[in-house]
Amino acid sequence: MVAKTFSSAVYGVNAKTITVEVNVGQGKGLHISGLVDLAVKESIHRVESALKGFGYLVPRNKVVVNLAPADIRKEGASYDLSIAISILAASQQETFDSLGKYVVMGELALDGKTRPIKGVLPIAIASARENFKGLVLPSENAREAAIVDGLDIIGVDTLKEAIDFFNGTKAVLPLHIEADKLFEDQSNHYPTDFEDVQGQENIKRAFEIAAAGGHNVIMIGPPGAGKTMLARSLPSILPPLTLNEALETTKIHSVAGKLGSNGTLMTTRPYRSPHHTISDVALCGGGHGNPQPGEISLAHNGVLFLDELPEFKRTVLEVMRQPMEERRITISRSKISIEYPANFMLVASMNPCPCGYYNHPEKECVCGPGVVQKYLARISGPLLDRIDLHVEVVPVGFDEMVARKKSQTSSQIRERVVQARLAQAHRFRNLPGIHSNAMMAPNMVKEVCLISDSGNKLLKTAMERLGLSARAYDRILKVSRTIADLAGTEEILIEHLAEAIQYRSLDRESWANG
Repeated sequence: MVAKTFSSAVYGVNAKTITVEVNVGQGKGLHISGLVDLAVKESIHRVESALKGFGYLVPRNKVVVNLAPADIRKEGASYDLSIAISILAASQQETFDSLGKYVVMGELALDGKTRPIKGVLPIAIASARENFKGLVLPSENAREAAIVDGLDIIGVDTLKEAIDFFNGTKAVLPLHIEADKLFEDQSNHYPTDFEDVQGQENIKRAFEIAAAGGHNVIMIGPPGAGKTMLARSLPSILPPLTLNEALETTKIHSVAGKLGSNGTLMTTRPYRSPHHTISDVALCGGGHGNPQPGEISLAHNGVLFLDELPEFKRTVLEVMRQPMEERRITISRSKISIEYPANFMLVASMNPCPCGYYNHPEKECVCGPGVVQKYLARISGPLLDRIDLHVEVVPVGFDEMVARKKSQTSSQIRERVVQARLAQAHRFRNLPGIHSNAMMAPNMVKEVCLISDSGNKLLKTAMERLGLSARAYDRILKVSRTIADLAGTEEILIEHLAEAIQYRSLDRESWANG
């Protein structure tokens, strides 16, 4: 007899329904087919042990398990529960009437307990789209799946609970979560606040501009100046996630298995801070089998912080150039090509030299001649070209630290940022894919960032006297447009340009000549 259940496979941030077919007929042996990996093949041993633990048997006849469509690769242990249920139905040890209405997913332990799986949110979205009644899956994944409306989420702790649900001997109440209410309650909870940062008002202003326009930032300053704390506080002044952004971000973290047990909707912008020893695959995504999302995709709709930027391997930094421009990353293998979103704000920090004290107001730099230029040269021009704001960070003095001067909170700064983003949303309303000033193409800069004759003279003088490179021109105009948006003016004024010019310190030819 042939029995069928439905399962699902995740590719990228999307899922595809898989039909699990089991045939019990004449002959001997257990066979599993359908372009499966070793983890799926080993499921037979886990399923057999789990079934015996609850008094069932794996038929001694020939059992063929097929995962269709057969030309799509299946990976992982998430098909265990579906295979076990199908074997019981095919061998007529149990009678199930509603198998075709549910997607069944879950890994089984040898004692029959269920273990959580990855990628539950994309699976739930695909199941709702294909009009399944619900999902049967491990209880630890139930809250994540319950984000999706229109599905009955049945969380089970053991194989026996799934069997009892399908044969009707035990009713299981579906889990429902009000995603809108959950999102509203938790959308502004961040662990750090700009109010906690003592001093550094000029850096806070630069971060406000960066958040308002979606600009990338690099901080350069000595150790202990507060660069890391400032970077950690940046997500708290970014506009709150929309519900669609939250779902998109949660899907990526679900696929990567980063939500944790009982994880639900991500309601705050992600903040990722990989160590400088990271590989290019870990940063951009990849790996064996189905390529997994990397740090740049996990930072989608949030902040990617690269501390000690010159210490990262050159190859790692160079692979970021295309994703930073296109806001997505395509990972290609011989048999599969997967695209992950990668719309992140890059925040980088670095010491000015190997010893860290070049240009320090009190401590003396001990680096030899030419070392500062060589250290800075570890960051390529094309990568630096994609960073709009260069900010020099100086240490906070003792008097300023102990003064405990009251500073603006992140919520106060965020209000101004949100207003500036609304102005940009209105400006780019007819341009799909463009949401902020930082995303403008060069031809758009000429149309949007119009400046007066006096502004042109100021910009020309600055480029000549400060030795600014040609690539700084567009960046200055974009940043000045954002500053004008924060000020609530349509026209880019002289003071907006002047402020934007000061954020190009690393473009100055004389910066590292000491």
